[in-house]
Amino acid sequence: MADTAPITEADVTPPVQKGWLGFPGVFWIANWMELVERFAYYGLRTVVPIYMVLAYEEGGPQFSHEQKGTIFMIWALVQSFVPIFTGGFADRYGYKLNIAISTVIKIAGYMVMGWAIDLGGMINGETVAAVGGAAGGSYTYPIFFAGAMMLATGTAIFKPGVQGIIGVSMPASKASFGWGIFYQCVNIGGFIGPLFAAVLTDMSWKWVFGMCAIGIALNFIPLFFFAEPKRKEGEGFHGQNPFEVFWRSIFGILRPRVAFFTLLFAGFWLMFYQLFDILPNFIDDWVDSRGVVQALDTVLPLNWIPTVNDGNLNQAWMINFNALLISLFAFAMGWVTGKFKSLPAMILGIGVSVVSIYMLGMSMSGWFALLAIGVFSIGEMTASPTKLRYMASIAPPGKKGLFLGYANATVGIGWAIGSWVAGHWYEKEGDKVNLAKRHLIEVLGTPAGQVEALQKTDVLPALQTSLGLDADATRQLLWDTYEPYAMWGRFALIGFGSMIGLLVYDQVCRRYDAKHGLNIGNETDG
Repeated sequence: MADTAPITEADVTPPVQKGWLGFPGVFWIANWMELVERFAYYGLRTVVPIYMVLAYEEGGPQFSHEQKGTIFMIWALVQSFVPIFTGGFADRYGYKLNIAISTVIKIAGYMVMGWAIDLGGMINGETVAAVGGAAGGSYTYPIFFAGAMMLATGTAIFKPGVQGIIGVSMPASKASFGWGIFYQCVNIGGFIGPLFAAVLTDMSWKWVFGMCAIGIALNFIPLFFFAEPKRKEGEGFHGQNPFEVFWRSIFGILRPRVAFFTLLFAGFWLMFYQLFDILPNFIDDWVDSRGVVQALDTVLPLNWIPTVNDGNLNQAWMINFNALLISLFAFAMGWVTGKFKSLPAMILGIGVSVVSIYMLGMSMSGWFALLAIGVFSIGEMTASPTKLRYMASIAPPGKKGLFLGYANATVGIGWAIGSWVAGHWYEKEGDKVNLAKRHLIEVLGTPAGQVEALQKTDVLPALQTSLGLDADATRQLLWDTYEPYAMWGRFALIGFGSMIGLLVYDQVCRRYDAKHGLNIGNETDG
């Protein structure tokens, strides 16, 4: 089959600028929509792990880490595997339609998540003002879960649509540079969103969810400024009914080259998503970032800096260092990685990421945590955008949207497994309140019933009183006694195994291609 027809001048409607840096106007529009979508998505994603376990008395739903991990696991499966099918539908029925549908679903998801306690309270006959986050009772979890699944589904529909437009609009000779631009837009949006979200959490959590809903709604506007990329008869899934698209989409991911890559690269994503699933809670529980706040105060007015826990920097701003670095250096790293073949670049990126993940457990210092996040950013810039270039390069003609949908499957496997595992590990071995309860019962001999009757926010003060220690000394005692940092070494070991697996995969693919006279996935920008 022939490749999808390239977008021409006639496909772009005024007043969009055409030809900037060698890319058509529709390429830039698609990147802008990605930036807006990531602004909303990461605006929520970097703070929602804190909200999900927030105490009732603080207005949160007080889920356990296991419940949180289960939500993220199913979220990962929906968001990452649905594009396997929606990618084919995007190729068949149009990228613009995919984006419009996804935006509606995402708006609903943000709103349902943000008002889950209120909706549950309506069923229970309770008001949030009277009983805080407990108002929703047992209904809060399924309602919040439903909202999260709407957000995951909307994101799953959006991804192949916008990535498909970018994939068919960029010249092959500029693929690495083009995906570098895309990746930078992801991280510009991912950087700006948490800046606002961290500030809004001090006002009202509902404002965070509302901001995200309003932000993503802006993506309706650009749809009026470009025409759907044209297709020719016989290309891709053109003319096939939905069931044919569905089954051929499933069949495609079972190709050996795609299937093995999907499984092996999952280890990277298992590590990556811990920056958004567990690291927020780990920083909130264990990291002392007051020195970072003092340094920021020299360049920013103090009232601009969102602080928590007696003057520590809001964890969203800590993690946002990742997006800041990528926003600044994505172009440069895209140029560098463009000189290398995709698989070696990804393998190197995973190796750097392994080191950084291990570093996260080495210290409670806020500065050291920022250093580890910075090192991870280098690995991420090397590995993550390169996977899109690799998948686009091995896609058959007319199947770019489908294969870029497959790229999300490797994310889903790693993210889903990591979320489930991390939730169970952190609930038992990492959560500071749970470890404080354990110390009260097992070491100090406090009756279990008495400890369990405490409100969540009263557990640590009770331990401090029993020990006669202040908050810092109590945190150090729990850190030394229960080693909550040990999980980062396990995550690093999993990532190392993924790196070794991809090294073997690369050698097998090279030998197979050489034997059969193929040159698949060996593209560079020259």
